[in-house]
This record gives sequence, structure tokens and C-alpha cells, in this order.
Amino acid sequence: MRRHVISLGQVLGIPLGLDYSWFLIFALVTWTLATSYFPAEFGNWPQAEYWVVGALTSAMLFASVVFHELGHSVIARRYKVVVRRITLFIFGGVAEIANEPPSAKAEFWIAIAGPLVSFTLAGIFTLATPLAAGAQPVLALAKYLAYINGTLGLFNLIPGFPLDGGRVFRAIVWVVTKSLRRATLIAANVGRFIAFGFILVGVWMIFAGNLIDGLWIAFIGWFLESAAVSQLQQVTVSQLLSGHHVKEAMSSDFVAIPEGATLESLVEDHVLARGKRSFVVMHADRPVGLLTLHQIRAIPRDRWASTSVGTQMIALDDARVASPEMEITEALKEMDRDGVNQLPVMEDSRVVGTLSRESVITYLRNLQELGM
Repeated sequence: MRRHVISLGQVLGIPLGLDYSWFLIFALVTWTLATSYFPAEFGNWPQAEYWVVGALTSAMLFASVVFHELGHSVIARRYKVVVRRITLFIFGGVAEIANEPPSAKAEFWIAIAGPLVSFTLAGIFTLATPLAAGAQPVLALAKYLAYINGTLGLFNLIPGFPLDGGRVFRAIVWVVTKSLRRATLIAANVGRFIAFGFILVGVWMIFAGNLIDGLWIAFIGWFLESAAVSQLQQVTVSQLLSGHHVKEAMSSDFVAIPEGATLESLVEDHVLARGKRSFVVMHADRPVGLLTLHQIRAIPRDRWASTSVGTQMIALDDARVASPEMEITEALKEMDRDGVNQLPVMEDSRVVGTLSRESVITYLRNLQELGM
């Protein structure tokens, strides 16, 4: 998804991005407000005014979504949970959290923070409505934002994981079962049940003649069901890998590259010729860094011949590393925290291998084929 995201800078130190799908929902909301909602509520405006107020209200709606996600993010950081970014997309927005909350209490407050922010915004816009009575465009904006923020807060409290209400439900189950894994399984299955309910309601509305609303509700149900299945798959993978260590899945066939080599020679000799994707950078006989395709792509191709490996590497002191005895699940969490796809495996200050997501997938496939 990151390739299709436009960076909007940072808010409170958290990167903010705009997925291309956002433009579709922005246009749809603006069109609905300008051609249906506002004309029905305020019937004496010039046509252009409906579109201007519709576009402004749509933009304010997504600003409200950013505040909702910031509510999650600020509380998450208080509990030392890494927030990678906030992304606006067709379904609103999502705060991408790199690791699971450390406790059920943290999960509860992180989850409930978003709806509380939405309800607060709904209250603010409700109080502002009487003050805007003399200016109809401002009144229209305040009334709609009061309504939509309240609706956003209520909708997110539906106990369908991974909605906020589903995460609150998971926190409660976590307290009862004392197991995050079991709580996630229960919450995700409840989430799937609710998602199928959305799909059925949507299909019923379509056959009843309400095509647009029916399609939208069914689409939301499909999205929730896919997200719940993704959570179930993560739990299943975690169960399969439980008790297995990095040394079992790592690759010892890593490529060591001198820091003075150029990116061009690296790409030609190892990436294209041998299909390698990550490299250990050496200074004499000592490992000093790690280089991946991500760092190579950051440099324009016409500069590869003049750019050395050493200038683009991640210094080993700054990189996350794994040890051979670390559990694979913990190593994957380390990858998730920094958004990387591989880790160097070190023992006694020397690199003994690399662990990548691909090598973990291969290891899982081998376990499955061997019936283990």
C-alpha cells in the first residue's frame, strides 16, 4: 500500500499519508453533499455554493478522521507502542501500529481513544451550531460534522474486530482468558460474524432497490471480513511458529559486500544475476552495516555507478538484529517495528546469517509439507 500513498508530512511527529483511494471517497462525499444532502436541508443556495461547502465539509470530515486516529496514536505512544503512520484511504483512516499493546488495559484505552475523540468533536460542533445560525454555510458545515462525528464514534464501537469496538471487546476477553492469542481468535471470529451481517444487509438492500447504499454496506462488510481473516491468519502463523527459533529458519548463505563497492556492481553481480535482496556490508573482515533493495531504490539509477555501498547502508549499530536463539515470532515483531523485511543474525559480534520474511515463509511451507 505504501507505493500508493502521498506523504502529507507529520502530525505530532507521526507521518501522515494519503492513499490514492481517498480521492474517490472525497469526490463521492462531496458529490453527495452538494447534490443531495445540502439541497434538501438548505434549498435556496446558488449551485456553486453547494459544491464549495460540500468540498469544504468533506475536507473537514477527513480532518476529523485524522483527529480520531491521532487519539489512538497518542495513547498508543503513551504505552510505548510504535505508531508507524496514519493513512487516509477509501474507508476513512487507519493508524498503523507496529506491535501489539503490552496489556489488556493498554489495548482498551488505545481502542476507546478514537471514539472518545469523535464524540468530543461531535459535542464541539453541536455547541457551535447555534452560534452559526446567522450564516447558513457555516451552520450546514457544523450540523453535518456534529452528525457525522457522532456517527463515526458509534460505528467504530460496533464489536466487530478490527473496529475499535472489536478491540475493546478483545481487551475484555483478554482480561477474562489471560491470553492475547485466544482473545484475538474470539474477537476476530465475532468480527467475521458481524461482517457477514453487513454483507447480508447490503445484499438485501440491493434487492430492495437501494443499490448504492446496499453496495456500500456490503463493501464495508467485505472489508471487515477480510481484515478479520487477516488477523486470524496472523494468529495461526504465530501458533505454528511458537517454540521455533531463528537458527531454524535463517539463511546462512548471505552475501558480504565490501563497503567500497558501488551500487551498480552490486545490482549487476548479485541482485540481477543471483536474485539476492539483502547484503552484509564489510569493513575489512568486520561487519559494519546492512543494505537492502529499499536503500538501493532510494538512489536515482544514474548515480548507482558513483555511489558506494557504505554511504547507503544501515550501520549495524543502528540496525535491529536477531540472535540464533531468538524465537521467530519475536524476530518478526522486530521487523514489524521498523517496517523491514529482513534482519541480520548475529552471534558473538559476528554475522552468522540473515532472517527474511521469505525465509520464514519457506520454513513454514517446509513444516507443513513435512506434517510438523
